[in-house]
Amino acid sequence: MLLQILLILLFVFLGIVGLLALCLLFVAVCSLFADRNKVYDKDSAFFRFLLVYSTAIARVLLRIKIKTTGLEKIPEGRFLLVCNHRSKFDPILTWLELRKYKLAFISKPENFKVPIYGRIIRKCCFMAIDRENPRNAAKTINQAAKLLSGGEVSVAVYPEGTRNTEKELLPFHNAVFKSAIKAKVPVVIMTVKGTDDIHKKYPLHRSVVKMDILDTISAEKVAKMKTAEIGDYAYEIMSGNLKFE
Repeated sequence: MLLQILLILLFVFLGIVGLLALCLLFVAVCSLFADRNKVYDKDSAFFRFLLVYSTAIARVLLRIKIKTTGLEKIPEGRFLLVCNHRSKFDPILTWLELRKYKLAFISKPENFKVPIYGRIIRKCCFMAIDRENPRNAAKTINQAAKLLSGGEVSVAVYPEGTRNTEKELLPFHNAVFKSAIKAKVPVVIMTVKGTDDIHKKYPLHRSVVKMDILDTISAEKVAKMKTAEIGDYAYEIMSGNLKFE
């Protein structure tokens, strides 16, 4: 009897592994139809589906629970999302949790070289930014403004510019707020906590990630503010939230 149960469990396990392998193969083959070096200005519904639901499976396998507050503060229409950055899981869980808003991240060029997903995120209008070249960085900011004003996607960016696991935020690169000013869209301010612990807890423990939508600066207010003013305000309320971990 025990042997039969073990065999059934083995077959179930092998079946799940086989199904996951087929799903990964399907996603990998589909990714070949995307150019990792091309800047797309149209969000692909099909590749957005692949992005969201493949990472939803990964979230279940990694035993990650997401708790989100303040969703009612997110406005209708497109917006610029700004958040602190603690882990490589930040954008993955954010585009999953806020999937209805079709987020396109401004990201470092290395992320577009990641096998399979480096191509998929391109088709979802993600943009690479050259942090070493201000002129090239300005082109990315202008591209983000174009996507926002055209209503194609909402744009997400980490104003710290790099990952930071400390409660105290790094200085902001305020130029990223130019895209919101040019596109005349609101700025949504968010914090994320707990993503830097996922790799420490898995597989023995479940991870809980908390996302807090803190405030939204309306498009009307954004139009009257300088980038430094937007940055200072976002920095202040994000710092205040992160102190209460």
